[in-house]
Amino acid sequence: MSTRSLEDPKDTSFSRSRSSSVASIDNVSSEAVQSLAFIDSYTRKTDNFTTPCLWVGTNLGSVLVIILNLPPPGDQRLSQPVIVSASGTLFRLKGAIVSIAFLDRQGAQIPYDYETWRDLNSQDGKEKDRSSKSRTDRTRISPSSSTDMSDKQYVVLTSEKQAKVFSLPSQTCSFKVKVTETSFVVAAEVVQINGTSALICYIANGHIVGYSLPSLRMVLDTAFLPLTDLRIARTFRISGMGHGLYMCSPTEIQKITYLTDICEHLNEMLGTLFLEVEMPEAPKPSFLKNLFSGGSGQLDREELFGEACSGKASRTLAQHIPGRPMEGVQTKAQGVTGDVARARQALIERGENLSEVEEKTAQMLANAENFASVSHQMMVKYKDKKWYQF
Repeated sequence: MSTRSLEDPKDTSFSRSRSSSVASIDNVSSEAVQSLAFIDSYTRKTDNFTTPCLWVGTNLGSVLVIILNLPPPGDQRLSQPVIVSASGTLFRLKGAIVSIAFLDRQGAQIPYDYETWRDLNSQDGKEKDRSSKSRTDRTRISPSSSTDMSDKQYVVLTSEKQAKVFSLPSQTCSFKVKVTETSFVVAAEVVQINGTSALICYIANGHIVGYSLPSLRMVLDTAFLPLTDLRIARTFRISGMGHGLYMCSPTEIQKITYLTDICEHLNEMLGTLFLEVEMPEAPKPSFLKNLFSGGSGQLDREELFGEACSGKASRTLAQHIPGRPMEGVQTKAQGVTGDVARARQALIERGENLSEVEEKTAQMLANAENFASVSHQMMVKYKDKKWYQF
């Protein structure tokens, strides 16, 4: 029975090609970078203080830790290069790495490190230098001897199939969970919900699941939308406070929520893509412009003869002074109009009453004539008869 040597160039097994971080970096033909995270963290098991580093997640499930040696802030930072070196630390998960997040000892999320660029010659640039110096000094202070061997951070690694929580700097796997077996994770993010950290994952089968951190206990499993469009996979993002969004079309953004409290007030949170601004009043056209343009338009008396355009009138000229009497005349005219309307209404009602009286009179006349005719007939019938003949 023959055995294959470790140096055999024909050995292209998956385990050998990824046995170390160097081999994983060199294997660029089949392994690509999937996610990045800049953070002040522990790069090795023996570290007693945090250092700036870059965590690199690949599509084959490897997570590499790269150390960044930054020059001191100031002129040296601009003139000296950044030294990059591999730490030798390697984490392995099943499936492509989707998310990398960090928690402190109490489970609160640690934000990623970044700084905005400012002009060093301005006052803001000087303040930035001072903040950078204090930040660098603060992050490189070694802990006390009583906590030298205790873990101080958690790193949450999420792949397309599973999620793991590692303690730092010991690099031990504290918690792990299998997110899905038959599908894959499209997007994952560590968010803050009601003051606690949680891992929210959107799976391609249409489910949104949530896990508590750092224990990775399932706290949410709700059906959403199965992945049918590649646009959703490229644009789906999960944010804090129970929100999420994706592009449902090339010109439309769909907003979702996975919390009941937010769902009840979701219609009140709809945003607008414009600012409501009151339109200014249209400028009044001048008299000369209307005169020479040849168009017809309305003219204002004040614009033609007012003091604003023609100047203050002379004392020898008459000046129209509007007074209060017109208001009294208008009030009286309105009162007279109301009286006339009431009189007209009374006249119409009187005419209707007279018509009713006339109809009743004609009816009484017809009844009287009918009664007289019947009486005459009875008189003619019984006028020749004696009293004893009845």
